Amino acid sequence: MAAEVERSLVIELEGNFDGRSARDVRGRLAALPRDVRVVLDFSRVREFADAGVAVMAQALEELGSPRVVMRGLRQHQHRLFRYLGVDPEALAAGVGSSAAGA
Repeated sequence: MAAEVERSLVIELEGNFDGRSARDVRGRLAALPRDVRVVLDFSRVREFADAGVAVMAQALEELGSPRVVMRGLRQHQHRLFRYLGVDPEALAAGVGSSAAGA
């Protein structure tokens, strides 16, 4: 029996993260096979628009899978994601995206 190999992809984001950027990321995530684990690296983002966080939260809920991990978020973005129903810490732990389920 062949061993399963986990595939992963790091998407590094930079500059301004707004609604348009979030829609682009959502499209990239939707196009990936379900078995690919994705790290969204926000550490180089200078400006976060709340609308971008809202679009990204909706996209993560739509995926319904703990295959996405976010890193490099600031405290404000952590709070916004949790307020919108996505718990970044739960995603990192692989327990799902819903704050209610954590």
